[in-house]
Amino acid sequence: MTETLRRFVLVTVMLAGATAASAQAPDLTFLGFEAGAPLAAVAARADSLDGNLECQRSRTDVHVRECRGTIIDSISGAQVQLWLSSADSLTSVLTISGTVDGDQLDQWRSDLVSRFGAVGARVQGPQWMMQWVRRGRMLRLTWRVDGNTKRASVSLIDGAVLDQWGRNHERQAGRR
Repeated sequence: MTETLRRFVLVTVMLAGATAASAQAPDLTFLGFEAGAPLAAVAARADSLDGNLECQRSRTDVHVRECRGTIIDSISGAQVQLWLSSADSLTSVLTISGTVDGDQLDQWRSDLVSRFGAVGARVQGPQWMMQWVRRGRMLRLTWRVDGNTKRASVSLIDGAVLDQWGRNHERQAGRR
C-alpha cells in the first residue's frame, strides 16, 4: 500500500468515526429546552415547569420576538428567569439564569457534564464558563460569584436559525 493510499484510508476511517460519534451525541438541551425549537414548544415547556412566557414582537423586525418569563428549575426546584429571542418563530437564543446556591450550580454543572462530556472551565476575571458545541448549536454555562451571591446562566444558541435570519434580514434590507 502506498503512503498516499495509507493516509487516505486513515483519514477516511477517522472521519467516519467522528461522523458516527457526532451522530450519536445527544442534542444540546437544558431543563428540556433546546435552541432551534419552535416558540410554541418552548412556551409549552415553560408552562409544564409552572412558568410563564410573555413575548413581544421586535420594533425593528417583525420576524423577531423577544420573550421573558420564569420557570421552576426541575433540577433544584428554584425559580429562575427565562429569556429568549426567536426568528420566524424558531428559538435562536435562549437563556436560563438566576441567583443560585452552591448545590444548584453543582447540579447544573454535573447534569451538563454527565450528558455532554467533561470540558475545561475557562475563567475571565470573576466569571467562569463551560461550553459545548454540537451540529451548529452551542450550550454555555456561565457563573460568577459576587460577594455571597452566585449568579449562573445556561445559554442555548442555534447557529442555523441565526444564519438564516441574517440572510433573510440582509435580503430585505437590500430591497429597501
